[in-house]
Amino acid sequence: MIKDLWYKNAIIYCLHVGTYMDSNGDGIGDFEGLSRRLDYLQGLGVTCLWLMPFQKSPRKDDGYDISDYYQVDPCFGTLGDFVDFTNQAKQRGIRVMIDLVINHTSNEHPWFQEARKDPASKYRDFYVWSDTKPADAEKGMVFPGVQKTTWTRDPVAGKYYFHRFYEFQPDLNTQNPLVLAEIRKIMGFYLELGVCGFRMDAMPFVIQTKGPEIKSRERYEMLREFREFLQWRRGDAIILAEANVEPKNNVHYFGDDGERLQMMFNFWVNQRVFYALATGDAQPLVKALEQTRGRPENAQWGHFLRNHDELDLGRLTEDQRQQVFDALGPDKDMQLYGRGIRRRLAPMLSGDPRKLQLAYSLMFTLPGTPVIRYGDELGMGDDLALPERNCARTPMQWSTEPHAGFTRASKPVLPVLEEGPYGFRKINAADQRRDAESLLNWTERIIRMRKEVPEFGWGDFTVLETGNVGVLALRYDWRNNAVVVIHNFLGEATEIRMRSVDQKGRQLINLLTQDHSEADGRGVHRIVMEPYGYHWYRAGGLGYLLDRTSA
Repeated sequence: MIKDLWYKNAIIYCLHVGTYMDSNGDGIGDFEGLSRRLDYLQGLGVTCLWLMPFQKSPRKDDGYDISDYYQVDPCFGTLGDFVDFTNQAKQRGIRVMIDLVINHTSNEHPWFQEARKDPASKYRDFYVWSDTKPADAEKGMVFPGVQKTTWTRDPVAGKYYFHRFYEFQPDLNTQNPLVLAEIRKIMGFYLELGVCGFRMDAMPFVIQTKGPEIKSRERYEMLREFREFLQWRRGDAIILAEANVEPKNNVHYFGDDGERLQMMFNFWVNQRVFYALATGDAQPLVKALEQTRGRPENAQWGHFLRNHDELDLGRLTEDQRQQVFDALGPDKDMQLYGRGIRRRLAPMLSGDPRKLQLAYSLMFTLPGTPVIRYGDELGMGDDLALPERNCARTPMQWSTEPHAGFTRASKPVLPVLEEGPYGFRKINAADQRRDAESLLNWTERIIRMRKEVPEFGWGDFTVLETGNVGVLALRYDWRNNAVVVIHNFLGEATEIRMRSVDQKGRQLINLLTQDHSEADGRGVHRIVMEPYGYHWYRAGGLGYLLDRTSA
């Protein structure tokens, strides 16, 4: 059973092949280069790699505009290189998950080219068409301010086609059984090549009904069909969905009995995490944790801090969003689409090691599975001179060699950060390896400890009352074991008083430092939380309750 639910206690690491390691000196990362860095990832403690799109593409949207699902883009290598990579990863105990982009294709995909030319082609109904421009064409855009419409006229077809994203990404008609058959073929193809599952892009749009004068609704039954296909082909393969939805809809994605998706990203909690980091107020985060508590036993949340997109704050209230903007992205150039921040984590937190460690300690101890983004283990920065989201997609900084050791080419695929506090001469893996106090070595230690505390991934959590809106305390219980974690979002020290439930709880063992806690004669622990401090405790009893009274 544990093998089948491997994702419950995994460490997932997201990277883009093209910006990770270049082996042949053409300026673009490739699978051979990535294979050479598998020992680094194994040493870090990664158990599952999530690869962003690497299939053949015009690369107008960082590979999310796919023109051939069955080919590796030549700039990254060949299918043989990909299979060699998955085999090498397997030898190191690392699973490989890939992006599955099936909401849309590139307009250069042969399906779309055939569809626009021939009304009688079976591919015409692979996409969504209208004879006239629908009245709601200026609504529902994913990239407001950059994107002008969701319906664009194709001069060859003489019709308008629907595109939820950019105009060069026509939406697939997932109501068409032939399209669903193609999706299953794509999944089956990569399962045979060694992948363990798929991060499904834009999942709410994938399952929506689409078309002019059609009322949009989610066809949740599709999720069960995807799940059943995966389990038929490979029993432990999973789907990790990108679905930024309200908590009331979570059950529709997981299923009442966990018969649909195995994993979803918890955007609802993520946005409240950043509100807590920005304001020092953890109460909205507490509420979000409670709102997303309910899920089937075999389902799991994926918790993250930053990803390759903007930090989406669209689910916060207008006032909350503005407070996060003011604290973490005050300049308009740092904001994007009117809803998010396009910075990496370290610059948002002013490079403060205390805040960075607090944020990652929190992510690793939230109820679910942690997902790290490449370079964040070093505290990499961003290049706001690059357009839109590319500012946070710069190449991995390996060393002080030219172009951060990423490539021997004179011009990398994206500029490497050269100057400032986040330039590669100050932030790189080689230097941090040799520094026992570096963020890289801290991350390796915290991952090792996270693996030794399965309660976070498997247990039931309780939010403990601290009496301070800036301090979050969670208790996890699993198989008669208990763990307590406390995080202080405030820049000032504070004392927490915690009373043990029974005799077994008279001692708290700190898992990260030597400052264990012994209860006094009344069974009360007094714990001083440093500014932006965090503590992980293993409890000897069944758990602890924070004392609301003066102890």
